[in-house]
Amino acid sequence: MSNLDARPAETRCRTGGQEGPASRVLEPREVPLGGIRAMRVNRTLPHRQLPTVGAWCFLDQFGPQRTDMVVLPHPHTGLQTVTWPVRGEIRHRDSVGSDVVVRPGQLNLMTSGPGIAHSEISLGEAPLLHGLQLWVALPEGAAAVPGFEQHTDLPVYDGDGVRATVVAGELAGTTSPATTYSPLLGAQLDVEGTATLPVRSDFEHAILVLTGRATVAGTGLEAGPLLYLGTGRTELTIHAHDDDTTLFLLGGEPFPDDLVMWWNFVGRSHEDIVAARDEWERPGQHRFGTVAGHGADRIPAPPLPPVRLTPRRRRPPAS
Repeated sequence: MSNLDARPAETRCRTGGQEGPASRVLEPREVPLGGIRAMRVNRTLPHRQLPTVGAWCFLDQFGPQRTDMVVLPHPHTGLQTVTWPVRGEIRHRDSVGSDVVVRPGQLNLMTSGPGIAHSEISLGEAPLLHGLQLWVALPEGAAAVPGFEQHTDLPVYDGDGVRATVVAGELAGTTSPATTYSPLLGAQLDVEGTATLPVRSDFEHAILVLTGRATVAGTGLEAGPLLYLGTGRTELTIHAHDDDTTLFLLGGEPFPDDLVMWWNFVGRSHEDIVAARDEWERPGQHRFGTVAGHGADRIPAPPLPPVRLTPRRRRPPAS
């Protein structure tokens, strides 16, 4: 999925030190994707207080909503896209020749390397859509090339009161087959009653409610906000208040690199972003390739802001 903001804000992401266990509720902002009849999403990463959780640098929750998702070809650099539908089916096409449909419980993972382009379009007329779109920042020097993989049979960790589908990385010895370039975790948690989940103390974690209501580490949550949990925890206690409570857990080693994010690009400097934008707008460009089946249709890059893009530090919790 693209960041379709017509005037995307500068997102300057500078890593911060480990702060130990935390309990910070980060409210989402509603973002329209497209025009007047735009699909709307709740965006919790990047947040003005928290640019990343591990290598996770972007998190949109879309739906549940009956709508059409039409995201025409657009570029990415410096990241992996993770598409995780809860309801609905989405067709993905990209410039390395992929043409697949992703369904609930399946993972679409696209690696940009220095540059890739793709489109995502829902199937059916105004289908019921609900899911997540996430980005994972590639670390400096990662030997990543443009590519795509789909995983339809993901491993599951079964604990007392929790069933965790491991989408990316590793949880309690259960490892996803998805390719990653830094130590991280992404898992869907289906919880009944009260569950205790083992986690890595060197990871920072955050959790999002998809359906139902829950109390996580003593904090009540409904769908929408992201609860940042910090580092230093060896377990999480989750109490589900509803029978259909589902959450998504993010984790990873605090990301060591300073990032500059703008529109659909992740780089290390203002110059990285300018070069990527200029190349996407250049007629006959080769860096990002072309996505078959769309003709000349594409999403043009918005104008750059009249400032130099620089990293930004995490903000401390409000006192």
